[in-house]
Amino acid sequence: MYRIGMFSKLGRVTIKTLHHYDEVGLLAPAYVDEENGYRYYAGSQLFRLNEIVALRQMGFSIPEISALVDGHNTAGILEQRKAELESEMRDLSDQIFRLNNYIHQQKEGHFMDYQAVIKEIPACTVFSARYRIPNYKALNEVMPALGEKVGKANPGVKCAEPNYCFIVYLDGEYRETDIHIEICQAVVSPGKDSDGVVFKELPAITAVSVLHRGDYSDIGKAYAYAMQWVEQNGYRVTDLARESYIDGVWNKTNVEDWLTEIQVPVEKK
Repeated sequence: MYRIGMFSKLGRVTIKTLHHYDEVGLLAPAYVDEENGYRYYAGSQLFRLNEIVALRQMGFSIPEISALVDGHNTAGILEQRKAELESEMRDLSDQIFRLNNYIHQQKEGHFMDYQAVIKEIPACTVFSARYRIPNYKALNEVMPALGEKVGKANPGVKCAEPNYCFIVYLDGEYRETDIHIEICQAVVSPGKDSDGVVFKELPAITAVSVLHRGDYSDIGKAYAYAMQWVEQNGYRVTDLARESYIDGVWNKTNVEDWLTEIQVPVEKK
């Protein structure tokens, strides 16, 4: 038999840890002297202690270890922990990949005005309409007119908060004239379809988000950065990009304060 101090040295754990394992019912002393309260452990209990320490090093919680050493739902607990570690490993691998790419960008000095973030865009209800516009300036007329038209047909319609208005370019390539677009505005609840306006449900997406500040004339740089980031960081594009308007002519007097978010739907390769 070993006093608790010696047993802690043999097991390479602290006395405080042994007290805790006793309190939670994981590893009780083999004998406690009633007169002085000294705790004694048998050498054979090192096997139990080693198993507990091994499971702790695998990241199991105390309640999980209690179940495992007592043989309760062993397979289920082990498989769950394995799945958690594999998920953590994928996340760490992704972070390292992205960090290496960021370091490379810092050294090369490319696209320093932009940063990419992976975002989960929730499902939403939108009203949408498709147009062919002669050029990008036409958006300043088309978008307000669409809002007025929807408001007249659906007096009770309410935009979602925070506001989520975006454009999808349907041509699949950059064009400066004769541009085919879909304008979408997120709303609280669906309304009545009318005159080319359709209410629909959009599913949740995972997207690469890049913010562009300033005029729309050089927003192509933000798109170029986003697509390069997708390629360099092990993702693939799953749908057409969204151009979401956060600040613009409707609430900012200076063009330099306009803020647009490019959202590129993606999935991991």
